[in-house]
Amino acid sequence: MSLSVVDKVFLVVGIIDFVGLLVWIGTCLLLAHTKLDLMLEHLKNCSAVMARTPLKHGGPLGKILLIGGISGLVTFPSFYLKRGELSADDLNNFPASLKHTLAILQWCGISLVLIMCVMWAAIQLGII
Repeated sequence: MSLSVVDKVFLVVGIIDFVGLLVWIGTCLLLAHTKLDLMLEHLKNCSAVMARTPLKHGGPLGKILLIGGISGLVTFPSFYLKRGELSADDLNNFPASLKHTLAILQWCGISLVLIMCVMWAAIQLGII
């Protein structure tokens, strides 16, 4: 059995996406293990983060959800500032390098999930 070029491309993209998701999860867990207390300290006046703080003790999944929530706050602050769930002072005092890392993490996660959804849609539509 030989694969067509389209099947090979689909397979390679799927493997890269799966490995990317594993790396993304590992990066979230690494950030949670090394920088979570620093992030929570800088966002102590943020009601959106304080509501998610109990996730810190929720094991690996809870930590991934907490890091994801914080990265969403940092990447899309205007949404949370308008609703009053994010303090502008906390956001301004947040370390720039960590803010940049969280924004990259957020966009990578969105991209990887989007790639997976496009691949699923291609399968369902019979393109692949």
